Amino acid sequence: MAHEHHRSQGPRVARFYIVTVSTSRFRERSAGGSPGDESGDLAEAMAREAGHVVVGRDLLPDDLYAIRRKVFELVQRDDVDVIIFTGGTGLTKTDVTIEAVRPLFEKEMEGFGDVFRYYSIQEVGTAAFLTRSTAGVINGKAVFLLPGSPNSVKTGMRIILAEVPHVLYLIRQ
Repeated sequence: MAHEHHRSQGPRVARFYIVTVSTSRFRERSAGGSPGDESGDLAEAMAREAGHVVVGRDLLPDDLYAIRRKVFELVQRDDVDVIIFTGGTGLTKTDVTIEAVRPLFEKEMEGFGDVFRYYSIQEVGTAAFLTRSTAGVINGKAVFLLPGSPNSVKTGMRIILAEVPHVLYLIRQ
């Protein structure tokens, strides 16, 4: 996916922080259970396999203010380059990740959502238009908002990993 000239620009190793947004998994954890987080696990594994570092992970409920607090915390950290949110990008009333994060973007990468939907349509057909997946820049950090399904995370991470060095190079200019 990456053009040859992109590969020589930007850091070879990026530092990722992965946040899963899921009220049901959050409640399960709060009740003392051990919720599975297949999407977060997949995002972490793909980042690591590509040679990047995952400096942390979190699980949050579908709560606009909890999501926003986490964004404010992460964009102040010097050890984070890329923030991945999985979940909360759909059309239900509880899907609030976009509403929580998009207003904070200094610049939005509208094309990320377009490319994401382009690849998704090949996997799920016209249902691909139901996602509001997007990305942007906040305080020099690349922030990606992905749907919560493992297949969507795999698609999104393939796109992100192909371009992350060049994205970081550009936002640091």
